[in-house]
Amino acid sequence: TTPLFFVKNHLIISIYIYMRIKITIPEKLNDITLEQYQEFLKLQENEKDEYILGSKMIEIFCKVPYKNIFEYRVSHINSITKQLTKIFDQETKLLIRHFELDKIKYGFIPSLDDMSFGEYVDLDTYIKQWENMHKAMGVLYRPVTQKYNDRYLIEKYKAQDFEKMKQMPLDVVFSSIVFFYNLGNDLSKNILGYLNPQEMEILQQSQTLEKGGVGINQFMHSLREILQSTKISLN
Repeated sequence: TTPLFFVKNHLIISIYIYMRIKITIPEKLNDITLEQYQEFLKLQENEKDEYILGSKMIEIFCKVPYKNIFEYRVSHINSITKQLTKIFDQETKLLIRHFELDKIKYGFIPSLDDMSFGEYVDLDTYIKQWENMHKAMGVLYRPVTQKYNDRYLIEKYKAQDFEKMKQMPLDVVFSSIVFFYNLGNDLSKNILGYLNPQEMEILQQSQTLEKGGVGINQFMHSLREILQSTKISLN
């Protein structure tokens, strides 16, 4: 009943002969979906037992039936959880502008100067909580409609079902969060610069956005909390 470990395509595979079960352990953030991470964070909020958390981590990220995990050796469980934990220590520096999902290429908003007031308000609302992060990503990333060399256009923003964004790779999500955090005050200046008088009046009357900062202070505070919860590097 001893498991065999070997390397295949840079993925660590564990095959348990007596159960014919194969465990594929993700090596990088790109191997994990946003939905998996959201599921684990939700569990982490309510569950404090480290043994259950470790088992659920394997179930969620390695897609192993929970009942089967109890058949494995403690040493193997510990080894797998350590490998999974290391994934989230990886540095995220550059913004990932494109990714593919279900054979559709998605692109990050080409120009922040073209972001509408509605897009910003939705982004500011959704990005504050991980449970709504797929909606925030739906604002930032949309299907590419035209592309020429490094230039491209994306679909016009419209509030819709963002469920499909839960399947996007986690490294893309992390990269956009770090990007906005590092952007900081420059983002607020850009937003203030292209608001027309009518939008500025709405902004000043809104109780959900902070005066003089287009909510950027609250926005940045939310991003800092998000980053700290994920151990993402702020550099």
